[in-house]
Amino acid sequence: MFSNPDLYKFIFGRLTLDAIPYHEPILVVTFIGVAIGGIALLGALTYFRLWGYLWKEWFTSIDHKKIGIMYIILALIMLLRGFSDALLMRAQQALAFNGSEGYLPPHHYDQVFTAHGVIMIFFVAMPMVTGLMNFVVPLQIGARDVSFPFLNNFSFWMTTAGAIIIMISLFIGEFARTGWLAYPPLSGATYSPGVGVDYYIWGLQVAGIGTLLSGVNLVATIVKMRAPGMTMMKMPIFTWTALCTNVLIVAAFPVLTAVLALLSLDRYAGTNFFTNDLGGNPMMYVNLIWIWGHPEVYILILPAFGVFSEVVATFASKRLFGYASMVYATVVITILSYLVWLHHFFTMGSGASVNSFFGITTMIISIPTGAKLFNWLFTMYRGRIRFEVPMLWTVAFMVTFTIGGMTGVMLAVPPADFVLHNSLFLIAHFHNVIIGGVLFGMFAGIAYWFPKAFGFKLDPFWGKMSFWFWVVGFYFAFMPLYVLGLMGVTRRVSQFDDPSLQIYFIIAALGAVMIAIGIASFLIQLVVSFIKREELRDVTGDPWNGRTLEWSTSSPPPEYNFALTPIVYDHDAWWDMKNRGYKRPTEGFIPIHMPKSTGTGIILGVLSIAFAFGMIWYIWWLAAITFTAMIVVTIGHTFNYKRDFHIPADEVVKTEAERTKLLAGQV
Repeated sequence: MFSNPDLYKFIFGRLTLDAIPYHEPILVVTFIGVAIGGIALLGALTYFRLWGYLWKEWFTSIDHKKIGIMYIILALIMLLRGFSDALLMRAQQALAFNGSEGYLPPHHYDQVFTAHGVIMIFFVAMPMVTGLMNFVVPLQIGARDVSFPFLNNFSFWMTTAGAIIIMISLFIGEFARTGWLAYPPLSGATYSPGVGVDYYIWGLQVAGIGTLLSGVNLVATIVKMRAPGMTMMKMPIFTWTALCTNVLIVAAFPVLTAVLALLSLDRYAGTNFFTNDLGGNPMMYVNLIWIWGHPEVYILILPAFGVFSEVVATFASKRLFGYASMVYATVVITILSYLVWLHHFFTMGSGASVNSFFGITTMIISIPTGAKLFNWLFTMYRGRIRFEVPMLWTVAFMVTFTIGGMTGVMLAVPPADFVLHNSLFLIAHFHNVIIGGVLFGMFAGIAYWFPKAFGFKLDPFWGKMSFWFWVVGFYFAFMPLYVLGLMGVTRRVSQFDDPSLQIYFIIAALGAVMIAIGIASFLIQLVVSFIKREELRDVTGDPWNGRTLEWSTSSPPPEYNFALTPIVYDHDAWWDMKNRGYKRPTEGFIPIHMPKSTGTGIILGVLSIAFAFGMIWYIWWLAAITFTAMIVVTIGHTFNYKRDFHIPADEVVKTEAERTKLLAGQV
């Protein structure tokens, strides 16, 4: 049928049977496991007739709370994949001594460490951060939803589509072997002629669209939809960090889109933006990717800082110390995050004056971060501290992140960086701040807001099990890497000649196993909590005495969040409501104007996957058809934006009367 090679090439592009890695035992076993698990999941959903419920209530929902929860579920699923890569790497490095090549061939190991970095940053940390912001921010500012509810749904499905594109590379073709930032010339067509870098480019481009639009949505929501009385300096700290985070997203992610587009032109059209000849400059790529990449670090950590601010005030039973200084520190970090990117490549050869400037700005950015840490400590000072699971994560963060910050300042010194920049010391530092800062913050946030989302607490025993295995496992996994880095051991190496180094890698592998137990404990915690949900159910609507506006709603909140838009008098809403004798209004409900639930977002996500697959494998007809279909579906959706509610006149009168009472302080 396909005796004509031109016809085959037209239909399948460069896709052949050789793209299926059936000669790789690890991938074959993985595929069988994924297939069995997928079939079992589909069977369970079909048996319990959940498809209709999931489609109607979740997949097509434009409720910010459900979308936020779906983001976090996506992050947890991708955490399992990304961490399995970490286990593979640690096991390989622990075994590859004394002439042994280990069990991962170099080309496979290179794909594993690239996929690990990409997945953990783009599809674990980012969805966790975005999910928490989606769920919490509208509740904290007294809004009934985000500014653009459908866009929120679309953003989630584009992020999911990007994750699926990355996952497809595991079983069809290969992934990039370039490191998670894909520096040229290694990522160019000459050195990476296969599909790995193309999977990288299109996975990040599709997910990046979702992230950018989510950033626009949340900035508009925070700026335009705050409750009456909530001035900028009365916003909760988490909302402040969310605002600064999404400003960074809106400013930084177009740079990522542009640099990946230029790399695509080099690979697809033969241009020379990042080649070593014909006028190109690989270091321009490095500059551009880090102009995005360093703000990205603060995109991840700022919401975690917001979480810790909420948790410390709640579990110390005190108002947050130094609210104004926390706000100013957050804004200063946001601005300075654009003035430090070159510290990632001091060795470029740009000269002493440039290196000095970026070294000094890197040290300066540690000052507002240190101010935050002291604010949290002063909040805890003489407070009635309750060491619940969210507070445990916070205390562990303070210790762990401080170590990461100090090693970061070491790397900010150009002469020291010349020695350490390509060593395992850098890997230890990066994981120190991302795990000890971002992931600890996200786990604290999940434990803290889980009862608000579902109406019952997470089981504390398994929460503490997860916490201790994560924390102890982290120190076992990464402290040896600091030592190895100071010895001069380079990163991205899968085999070693010096047998004296092996013990450090064995300890690091043991730490990775302990973290795996911590992840398993967290999953067990979810299951146990669901089984014991009646015992753990929160009947007060405020299980922690949370200090911001979201605790003035029921747990879980209704679809419309607030029956009556609250009036805000102070940034510490709990303290203010307690002093005023505030009670939740029971009359004056106005139905919210909202678009209908729609499947357009998931349809566009599926079409994006198909379009990216066509572009990756040079199946041009598939790319053309799906791109056209995306335009048609988008135009068609504009005719589906219905407003379904009518406000009865008597309800308006009730609401205005209630609002007058609130303003007068009579309620």
